[in-house]
Amino acid sequence: MSLIQSRVTILAAAILIAPVYANSSSPKFHQGRLIVKLREGSSLPKSNLIKSSMHLFKNTYILRTTNVLGLEKELKVSNSVFSVNKDFYAKREELPMIIESDEIEKASSRNKFWGFGSPGPFNDPKVKRLWAFESSARKGMNVLAAYENYDSSNSEKVIVAVIDTGVDYEHEDLKDVMWTNPGEIAGNGVDDDGNGYIDDIRGINTLVRDADGNATMEIMDRDRHGTHAAGIIGAKQNNDKGIAGVASNVAIMGIRTVPNGTDESDVDVAEALVYAAKNGAKIINCSFGKSENENGMLVKETIDFIGSEYGVLVVASAGNSSKNIDKKKMYPASFRSENLLVVASNTNKGISRFSNYGVKSVDVLAPGSTIYSTVPGDRYASMSGTSMASPNAAGVAAEILSRNPGLSPIQLKRIIMSSVKKSSRFSKKALSGGVVDLKAALNL
Repeated sequence: MSLIQSRVTILAAAILIAPVYANSSSPKFHQGRLIVKLREGSSLPKSNLIKSSMHLFKNTYILRTTNVLGLEKELKVSNSVFSVNKDFYAKREELPMIIESDEIEKASSRNKFWGFGSPGPFNDPKVKRLWAFESSARKGMNVLAAYENYDSSNSEKVIVAVIDTGVDYEHEDLKDVMWTNPGEIAGNGVDDDGNGYIDDIRGINTLVRDADGNATMEIMDRDRHGTHAAGIIGAKQNNDKGIAGVASNVAIMGIRTVPNGTDESDVDVAEALVYAAKNGAKIINCSFGKSENENGMLVKETIDFIGSEYGVLVVASAGNSSKNIDKKKMYPASFRSENLLVVASNTNKGISRFSNYGVKSVDVLAPGSTIYSTVPGDRYASMSGTSMASPNAAGVAAEILSRNPGLSPIQLKRIIMSSVKKSSRFSKKALSGGVVDLKAALNL
């Protein structure tokens, strides 16, 4: 199917089965789903208002209904139910925008964001634009040094899930590093691997669902955000094309869960996390967030579950409101979890002016200003945001794990935080007080 045909198909499906929202402006919740946690040893109560159910993990279920408030009222008085919550949305916000070339030139001359001498071990023609690859003394991540005289033949491929707006899996710099489901036969309409999803060759799309509420499978979208994040993590190294990703031996699993204007829902995020973990992802990048949690702990509990059960490290952006998120919370960044690495953004001079921060909520910093990467249609562009810092850190995590596959997510997080390049400028911005450093982490 061509890119244009794919977009037409997605648009048509979205129009046909777009979710219905609550009428109130805030907080907004999905009118067709409830999140239910059962008491230990209990079964789902029966109700005519339950259209279908999906077991997410442990005693947590997602119920589909045509009467959210009515079913919620029934379940709250059931002895089988420990808790019931609505499926809240994140509120619409603008995603990071493309930085035009003239702005990049100005940034380059003013701050020397990109344009260093030798590309080191890489033959990718645009790798010189990746200032994040420079020495940590320049507030880069010391990526070039990590690949000097390195033989990747002994590394292990790491699946990295990008939960985002979608990924252009046909991009010249991504097509050779995209994850494909080895247990699924494309286009036969059968759930060959028995994972609950039909024809999920490259991942799932939780935004467009079929008549039964099941996620569909087209992960491509015109939005640049997810493709940009994917390229930062794992664009094919040394292919004489474009750029190089931070990680050398990854498979990018694309999951479309974030609408082009953000506004992702708790259920979609939790399902995406579980899907990624069950299908082999060891690192999950989450470049999104919400400022209100509505007392729901679904996403936090999902992160804890996939960390303990599947050995997954979730890497999340701190947000772009220039706020201390120890006080003004941002989720999932403000959740407390050993399996969650929260990333703020730095420039080559200090913390990015837009970046959130917090010594309790933020773990590390990574380059997030004027980051050059892949965008749809075999193109490349620069964007700024903690949405770019998070995949830089995720790429570092993936490369460490690739060379040291026995590490647990807690060990991996500890190594990343213990090896940062510290600076007094960051001592009150993140718990580690520094910028991730790939070379130092590998040495550690």
